[in-house]
Amino acid sequence: MSQVEHATTGAVAPPGLAGGSATAGGPAREPRGRSRGGGGRGGFNPVGAVGGLLWLVVVGVPLYFLVTSSLRSRSEYLTSGPLSLPRGLSLQNYSTVLESDFPRYFLNNVIVTVACVAIVLALALPAAYAVVRSKSRFVANGFSILLLGLAIPAQAVIVPLYLMITSFRMYDTLLAVILPTAAFALPLATVVLTSSLRDVPNELYEAANLDGAGSVRALFALVIPLTRSGLATVGIYTALSAWNGFLFPLVLTQSADVRVLTLGLWDFQTQYGTNVPLVTAAVFLSLLPLLVVYLLGRRYLLAGLTAGAGK
Repeated sequence: MSQVEHATTGAVAPPGLAGGSATAGGPAREPRGRSRGGGGRGGFNPVGAVGGLLWLVVVGVPLYFLVTSSLRSRSEYLTSGPLSLPRGLSLQNYSTVLESDFPRYFLNNVIVTVACVAIVLALALPAAYAVVRSKSRFVANGFSILLLGLAIPAQAVIVPLYLMITSFRMYDTLLAVILPTAAFALPLATVVLTSSLRDVPNELYEAANLDGAGSVRALFALVIPLTRSGLATVGIYTALSAWNGFLFPLVLTQSADVRVLTLGLWDFQTQYGTNVPLVTAAVFLSLLPLLVVYLLGRRYLLAGLTAGAGK
């Protein structure tokens, strides 16, 4: 075949260039399905932008109300209104709150929260590990019984729980708040950790067994590092439940020495109900640790909640 015939012969485009109209030596054209203005990964999404703006308003307005109200005096709050810009900023409300019994309530709340998180993680992780790895019918039946705790509200068992706490002489102690709070957080924590552990491939367990690692060593060397998102999710959820708990402290405690933050805020509302800036200062101080914990662990929280969704 001559050179002229070879030049005029149609060449078949490679499979990777089949979407464009190729010319010899020319650049491949962009596929027709893509547009430069939008539709790609970097395109503008108006629905997402409007949704994000609405969510910002929903979250930002209450925070703005808390912060600005807590920095005002009572007279300015009554004359200017709750959402107006403050004319002068003052920390007098925070000083008054910290000089009251608020620090003791805050410390009791920290003790209850840390203890509940420690108990739930110490019990839920081995339970989830046994559910995932064990083939025993006893473990499966135990897991089914544990799931019944998800359907039992705390209000339905508060009277038997009160009788049990008083019979064990734990009434009016922090332990009376810690144990029921951890018990009611345990079923959901076990479910979340079970989903996280099922994402760990079986090949890794087999490799650990070949290396001579037993169940306990595999739990600490393999399972815990690979399920950090699930552990963070359980820790954050348990901390939120313990920090905001109201029913158990209300029924199972009485004295001011063991009063937690939710009951303390209730007392503030009763004592300083007309002084809204003082109450909002106490609420903002009680809310601040939760905001910090959520901002630090929100990535792990979302990853843990979606664990096992692809299976």
